[in-house]
Order: sequence, then C-alpha cells, then structure tokens
Amino acid sequence: MTDIPADAALEPGEKRLAELRPDKGRYWRDHGIMAVVLMALAGIVLWLIDSPYPAIGSLGAVLAVGVRGAYLASETLSMRWLLTDRRIILPGGRRSVMLLELETVRTLLGDVQLITKAGDKHLLKHLANGEGVVRQILDARDRRARRRG
Repeated sequence: MTDIPADAALEPGEKRLAELRPDKGRYWRDHGIMAVVLMALAGIVLWLIDSPYPAIGSLGAVLAVGVRGAYLASETLSMRWLLTDRRIILPGGRRSVMLLELETVRTLLGDVQLITKAGDKHLLKHLANGEGVVRQILDARDRRARRRG
C-alpha cells in the first residue's frame, strides 16, 4: 500500500539515486523515547491532581505507546521514499516533490522534514541516518540546480 512500485513512473532520462526506508531499530527506539516521556508526564499530572494511582497511569501510558507501535509497525516500516535526480517520490508513488521546489530540508527529532517553497511539509520518518539523508537530498538538489542554471 505505501510501497513504491518497482516500475514507478520515472520521467524519460530520470535516474534513481536512492531508496529511503524506515529503520526498524530507529522505529522502536523512537517509540521507547515516546513511552518514557509520556510515562513521566502521566505520572506528574496524576500526582499533581492528587490521584492515588500515578504509577498505574504511567504504566497505562507505556502500554498505550507499545500497542500503538505494534499496531502501526507494519504500515510504517513498509513506507518507501524514492530519491531521483529530479524529485522525491513519496510513499505510494502517486505524489512527488520536485527537488528545485524544496525550500528547507532538515532533521526534526531524527526524522527528515521537507518544506517546499509553497509551504507544503512532508516527513520522512524513522530513518537510520537522518543527517546523511539530508545531505543526499541537498546534494541532489544542488546538482539539479547547476544543470538547470
């Protein structure tokens, strides 16, 4: 469903540079961090309102994040982004972002955020090396700009 077809419609002369995939270890590490943060917040809020069960609320937060992670894992880990010499093809292969339309490419809590000149935002989630992906995308964009200029 979110996978890019092997025969994704590339334009004539367009070259694949990289296929970007979520990292399973990173996915679970992100959920672990989220669980710890929410556990602390739940415990603090319950303690502040004088609940006799802050530990149970904290446990509930951890379990909720764990169930969410397990439920969404197969869908999230099947996402693929395709970087070409002209654009980034988004999961599903139907939409893309042209490299020359990118205003900002940055890491955001370990993920990679793309912001276009029109203000559209896209998030490449749970990548093992977000900084490396940012460099790849910016290098491809700069090469494209030099060829067009």
